Amino acid sequence: MFDKILIANRGEIALRVIRACREMGIKSVAVHSTADADAMHVRMADESVCIGPPSGTESYLSIPAIIAACEVTGAQAIHPGYGFLSENANFVQIVEDHGLTFIGPTAEHIRVMGDKITAKDTMKELGVPCVPGSDGGVPDLAAAKRIGDEIGYPVIIKATAGGGGRGMKVAQTAADMEEAFMTARAEGKAAFGNDEVYIEKYLTTPRHIEIQVFGDGKGKAVHLGERDCSLQRRHQKVFEEAPGPCITPEERAAIGKVCADAVAKINYIGAGTIEFLYENGEFYFIEMNTRLQVEHPVTESIFGVDLVREQIRVAEGMPMSFSQEDLEINGHSIEVRINAEKLPNFAPCPGKITQFHAPGGLGVRMDSALYDGYSIPPYYDSLIGKLIVHGRDRAEALARLDRALGELIVDGIDTTLPLFTALLQEDDIHTGNYNIHWLEKWLDANMG
Repeated sequence: MFDKILIANRGEIALRVIRACREMGIKSVAVHSTADADAMHVRMADESVCIGPPSGTESYLSIPAIIAACEVTGAQAIHPGYGFLSENANFVQIVEDHGLTFIGPTAEHIRVMGDKITAKDTMKELGVPCVPGSDGGVPDLAAAKRIGDEIGYPVIIKATAGGGGRGMKVAQTAADMEEAFMTARAEGKAAFGNDEVYIEKYLTTPRHIEIQVFGDGKGKAVHLGERDCSLQRRHQKVFEEAPGPCITPEERAAIGKVCADAVAKINYIGAGTIEFLYENGEFYFIEMNTRLQVEHPVTESIFGVDLVREQIRVAEGMPMSFSQEDLEINGHSIEVRINAEKLPNFAPCPGKITQFHAPGGLGVRMDSALYDGYSIPPYYDSLIGKLIVHGRDRAEALARLDRALGELIVDGIDTTLPLFTALLQEDDIHTGNYNIHWLEKWLDANMG
């Protein structure tokens, strides 16, 4: 058993890991920048180490500083949370080279899944259904046009090293290909230092469905159903739920088995999420995230498991505490991501919290690092909290979400709370009748 774990992250996810450590009797070490000296994760951890100035590049992304923090505190393992270094294969290798344990997948698995083309080729070989598209990178415009003609328009051009919606452009017709191709390459180069792109068929009304998988690193793996993350703004998820309102038990069992079998074959260890576009009863692989997801609480809610605890257990070499047969869905769960942003333009809105009150009651969970008087720094992601609700069914979960939103108080800054209050007035939200384009259209009509 680990005696001490360092959390290489900040905010609510750092708190989430600290809580799991405390329940397991493991000491926790928080790292922080100078801007986060008064942050809640620093207060809650057993120890803390300042690792640099406010800039994420010089603190939370500084591998030498994080390794040094392990050495001075005697931490034996590192939990990366999500974001920052969580999917950095080089970081994982360095951690292992220093005799420490990375609580997550191997460097090789992160490397393979981090490259979109390699990931797609790997998943094809493992029997996972993929979107029709190019075989690897597309070298030039002539090749792009040829592929577009072969698979049919519309198509989407994606940066191989892309993420977060950057380096992605849609060509509705052949006439759009040149501009879309050149723009995607330029964005990929600017954002990731890599201008390689690939092309896929663009699905017109898909949902975003992701399958939670978990492996023990020794050839055993399970799936924990799906999450529907279709409500997105600029490819960023804002509202997630489990199970998906459009997925049948038969579809869940079938695609879940495909995903669990795939990660078992490669001896995957820890939590992972295989993401799909879903349209007309078909699943099309888009990427695998080799880490804990922001939206993991909805899965925890319906299965009654602690995914962080399980990550720590398998990293120690222990067997998974559940089998596929043990995993039964109980009710419905919804998460909304609350950002420090000013509507309608979603401009970042850092500042001092003058009053904070978290909602409570049956089936309500608030994952946040806010407190009265806390000053949100301007240097990091604008996510300040996740409100998660659970009900016996989807209707009860939606009613509970409405009630909890009414109880939540965040004063002193602007937040995206009004967005969710407004969305709950829409019939499509209550019927589950939406796809990945629904929210963008709604925002244009209601907040444009």
